[in-house]
Amino acid sequence: QVQLVESGGGLVQAGGSLRLSCAASGRTSTKHVMGWFRQAPGKEREFVARITLSGGTTYYGDSVKGRFTISRDNAENTVYLQMNSLKPEDTAVYYCAASLIGGTRANSYGYWGQGTQVTVSS
Repeated sequence: QVQLVESGGGLVQAGGSLRLSCAASGRTSTKHVMGWFRQAPGKEREFVARITLSGGTTYYGDSVKGRFTISRDNAENTVYLQMNSLKPEDTAVYYCAASLIGGTRANSYGYWGQGTQVTVSS
């Protein structure tokens, strides 16, 4: 089992920045791919970004490319999501997830955190 705990969400004005953290514990492995997803009210869960823990290869969803950066600290078992130039449409609950498969589909990820709310005011 892998346990994931997100933190760092909050309320920010449009154009501002936030950094989310995801602390992993349990049977973590460098074989895991870590992903961030988000879900706004009434919408489907959306892929945001992912990173491979082994090589640090990253991939981003089109809506956040150039504004968000995913990174990892393997020594601390923590993955980060730096979010810059935030827009009201970025408002959602952000979830951290772990997978041995990776990709952009939520059903490829078997472990999920509880989520952290990000609200961007206009």
